[in-house]
Amino acid sequence: MHFDQRTQRALRDVGLETDDLRAASEAVVEAVADDAAALEAFFDDHDTVYSDMDMAHSSSAYPEHAVDYADITTHGDEMRGWLRFDTWGVYVEGGRLLEDGSVELSLGPTINDRVRFAADRDRLR
Repeated sequence: MHFDQRTQRALRDVGLETDDLRAASEAVVEAVADDAAALEAFFDDHDTVYSDMDMAHSSSAYPEHAVDYADITTHGDEMRGWLRFDTWGVYVEGGRLLEDGSVELSLGPTINDRVRFAADRDRLR
């Protein structure tokens, strides 16, 4: 079960039983795995994506990135991996699909920011 001891105690205090906690934990793990698969599919489905990343060497407000691959793994309620573009790559952590068809990831060292990616620039405006 991925809930820490304090969270488990608080959930029991509001009336959840151990079986309920286990079911909730399993549902969270499944949702994270589903999101990771959907994020990988997003990048697999697009040869090129655009981002709202602030890049010093780009004159575009929404730079273009040629996608090589996304490799996103999960452990419990955590999601992390690697996003590789044609000439560079970055560690990713967390991520979510947004209602407008774009995705948002936390990019690690060298970027250290939440970044949105979309299949076309208009979705980022």
